[in-house]
Amino acid sequence: MSVLSIPAAAWRAGLALSAALALSASGAQARPPAKPAAAFEAPIAQGPKPWTHERFDDAPQSFSFAVVADLESGYRPGVFEVAVAELSLLRPAFIMTVGDMIEGGVEDEAELERQWTAFNAMVARAPAPFFHVAGNHDMVNLTQRKVWERRYGRRYYHFLYKDVLFLVLDTEDYPDAKMAEISRERTAYLARKKVDLAAARKLPYAARSETKTGEISQAQSAYFEKVLADHPKVRWTVAIMHKPVYARSDGLGFGRIEQALQGRRYTVLNGHLHHYAYAERKGQDYIMLGTTGGERAFDGSRGYLDHVMWITMGADGPSIANLRLDGVLDKTGEIPAGGAALCLGSGGPNCPVPTH
Repeated sequence: MSVLSIPAAAWRAGLALSAALALSASGAQARPPAKPAAAFEAPIAQGPKPWTHERFDDAPQSFSFAVVADLESGYRPGVFEVAVAELSLLRPAFIMTVGDMIEGGVEDEAELERQWTAFNAMVARAPAPFFHVAGNHDMVNLTQRKVWERRYGRRYYHFLYKDVLFLVLDTEDYPDAKMAEISRERTAYLARKKVDLAAARKLPYAARSETKTGEISQAQSAYFEKVLADHPKVRWTVAIMHKPVYARSDGLGFGRIEQALQGRRYTVLNGHLHHYAYAERKGQDYIMLGTTGGERAFDGSRGYLDHVMWITMGADGPSIANLRLDGVLDKTGEIPAGGAALCLGSGGPNCPVPTH
């Protein structure tokens, strides 16, 4: 092929390659990259300075994430949307939940898909990724378990973020036959509760310990034992779940996982009872969140609040703050997403009148 028959693009590419080879052969080197600008610069080099020190609290390994609480079981429209709008302003690295994201309680797959699609549409308004955690409303029967696994895969799992290990538990981890039995009892209980609460409280479902503590299978315990053994030197571990399964004392509780956690620094978070509570257990923080739109009291009682939890993970561990939804204002000084028209605190003009 003659030189004249070479396509123009190929000819230009050949010239560029020849030039690069010539520079390399002659020892010429590319210009070194510019030095990145310092994060902090000020024109005061010597003498007194109008600031305390320059040890800025923004180490590369630090990050903040948010946790939202129950919004189902007494769902109040609009409240969770306020939380999402506020988190969009606060910009956490990611958002987690303690479960009860949909009403559930049915075996109609199309209806369950509709509920999940509606919930995910709310969550999608926040820029951060959202990590699902199953609550009893999300996983109350075998059909809901099937829909969950089809949409989200694993019911319990783990992940690492900046050397912090997150354990996500499924506290509705019953054998199939037991889950079906609990679901039948729950349906009967809720039907009776609508007409006669006293009679409902005498039904088998009301006496089940699982309604308060949930259950962890031996397979799930073994899974997390291996996860912990495989990650012995992470700087912190966070275990997050729906029901306080650590309150269960038999072999179907948190015991095996809790034993595997000994000797390391960790935090346990859960929901379910719609009442904020803190306890120190085995020298660690065990925290039950309140609500982010679920049923709650409005009489100012301690522990009843709509909030999101804000956790900043620093070199020395987590710094935990609770942000009331009626206390996060946008740049105009208003509660975003129409929150001023909702009851987010207690005793406001839009709140239910307390009954005693």
